[in-house]
Amino acid sequence: MLSSDIDHLLTTSDPTAIDELYAEACRLRDAAYGRQVFVRGLIEITNHCGNDCLYCGIRRSNTCRRYRLTKEQILDCCRQGHELGIRTFVLQGGEDAWMTDERVADIVKSIRSQYPDCAITLSLGERGYDSFCRLREAGADRYLLRHETADRDHYARLHPTEMSFDHRMQCLRDLRELGYQVGCGFMVGSPFQTIETIKKDLAFIADFKPEMVGIGPFIPAEGTPFADRKAGSIEMTLRLLAIIRLLLPKVLLPATTALGTLHPKGRELAIAAGANVVMPNLSPQDTRALYSIYNNKLSTGSEAAESIADIRARLKAIGMDTPVSRGDFKA
Repeated sequence: MLSSDIDHLLTTSDPTAIDELYAEACRLRDAAYGRQVFVRGLIEITNHCGNDCLYCGIRRSNTCRRYRLTKEQILDCCRQGHELGIRTFVLQGGEDAWMTDERVADIVKSIRSQYPDCAITLSLGERGYDSFCRLREAGADRYLLRHETADRDHYARLHPTEMSFDHRMQCLRDLRELGYQVGCGFMVGSPFQTIETIKKDLAFIADFKPEMVGIGPFIPAEGTPFADRKAGSIEMTLRLLAIIRLLLPKVLLPATTALGTLHPKGRELAIAAGANVVMPNLSPQDTRALYSIYNNKLSTGSEAAESIADIRARLKAIGMDTPVSRGDFKA
């Protein structure tokens, strides 16, 4: 796709052009995967974090009730998910020093042993090459690490000085070298973001060619330096989902929780813009509200079975199938 095409798609106010963008994104998705949306089971394993990112509600400086799931709790979440037809588990958490390589590798090995037909995705922030290697050897298949922004100066305005843009990018390269299916992504409408920084994000994604891209609207979090900023645009998020599908027709593209938080049909809107992954929450009900990375994070409070059944019914209503499948990237 030419730079001039991206400029036009990012800035046009022509509703016909936007509708055609969404239609083409869905056509490319369906050509690669059919009318399928892959369901991942999200397990938020810890809200402890040693980082102090300026946008995040579980940043080190925030006062909030902290928790860690035990290995037994995590395996119980997997058991429930497997019984409900989930074949990918996503273990997400802050950068928690207690979650050592030994502990995480033990959890991954246990999941791999008990559920050999499932994919294991980790989203535990930046780690070293040897750590990524050990977790890969333990059985992890995929790793999600949002790059947050491909603009060095923008990165510095979103993070404390001890965090490094270069290290974030090196982590993504390390994951790729180690054979993970890699996910990157960014917040739409984050503070100081411009059309120019978004264009850098799209150029990075097109060049890096990740297997997954997670984007969602920025939502402010109480107690952070950006608590009074306005949320990102739903419309721009949908437009960017479609553009990313055009750049990478086979990419796995989640309809994120942030969209569902801002709009009651956020997931359906994302699917209609080219997304093909949903991630219902398998975490214990009493910890879901504690993983408060932004204000009013969508958490229905319903049992996993009820939540997943609702998602499948809503997707079926718009003509999408939710197969019992790992939903691997198609090379």
